Amino acid sequence: MTAVGVMRKAVDVVRRARPATPGELYDWLSTRAFTARGFYLNLGYWKTATTIDEACEALAALVAETAAMGPEDEVVDAGFGFADQDILWTRRFGPRRIIGLNVTPSQVRIGRERIRRLGLADRVDLREGSATEMQLPDASCDVVTAVECAFHFETRERFFAEAFRVLRPGGRLVLADVIRAAPERNPLRRPLQGFNWARFAELFSIPPANADRRDEYAAKLWAAGFGDVEVTSIRDQVFPGWHAALREDPALLGRLPLAGRVPYRLLMRFDWDTVYGAFDYVLASARKPD
Repeated sequence: MTAVGVMRKAVDVVRRARPATPGELYDWLSTRAFTARGFYLNLGYWKTATTIDEACEALAALVAETAAMGPEDEVVDAGFGFADQDILWTRRFGPRRIIGLNVTPSQVRIGRERIRRLGLADRVDLREGSATEMQLPDASCDVVTAVECAFHFETRERFFAEAFRVLRPGGRLVLADVIRAAPERNPLRRPLQGFNWARFAELFSIPPANADRRDEYAAKLWAAGFGDVEVTSIRDQVFPGWHAALREDPALLGRLPLAGRVPYRLLMRFDWDTVYGAFDYVLASARKPD
C-alpha cells in the first residue's frame, strides 16, 4: 500500500471516534497521558531526552527558559492540560503566581485537585476559561505561555491580541506550537503533505485561519503589536524522537487511546519525515514593547 493509502486508512480509523471540539477531544482522552509519571500530553523535546517523561518535561522547561521565567513573574498559562508544566515551573523556576486557563472542565477539575494536594494552591490558580477571551485585566501579567495547544484556538490572532492586552509592557509571550510545514520541494510529495494537513485539521478541529507557516506566524505576532519576534523550527528535536519512541517503547504506544494506537501501527513502517512531512513544530517568542 502506498503512503497516501496508509494515511487514508489511518485517518478512517480515527475519524470513527473523533470528538467534535477540542474540549470534547480532551474529555475523551481523560487522564490517558503520554507519560508514565504525571499527565503530560505534549510530543516532547528530544534534544537530549531518552524517554517520553524526560522529553515532555524538557519541552515545558524550554518554554520557561525562553520566557526567562523567574520569581518576579506573574504567568498566564493558556491550555494548561492537567497542570504538569505549571507544577514543574513553580518548583524549578519559582514564578510568583501562575493563572491557568483551560476550556476542558475535566482537566480543570483534576488539575485543581493535583495543585491542592501538592500544597501549591496559593501560587497556582487554575480556571475554566478561554485563551481568546481572557477574563483578566489589562497589563496584569509578565509572561503568557501556550504549550502545544494554540493550533486549537479560535483563532491564533485573537489569542495574540489577548496576550498583548494582558501583558505588562516588556512582558513576554512564548509558545510551543504545531504549524504547517513549508511546501515540499519534491512535487510528488506535495499531495501527501496537503492530505495530511487537511486531515489533521479535520480530526483535531483546527480552524482554517490557523493553517500558518512560519513567515505567516511571525507576521501575525508583529501585527498584534509585538516586537522581538522569533519563530524557530524545532521539528528535528520533536518529531523524530516522538516517532522513534512510539516504535521502541510498547508502554508509550499502549498509553495512546485505541483510536490513535491502531492507525499508528500502520504508520510505523514509514520514516518520521514522511509521517510528519506536513508539519512544522515551532518555538515562538515575542515581547510587548516597553
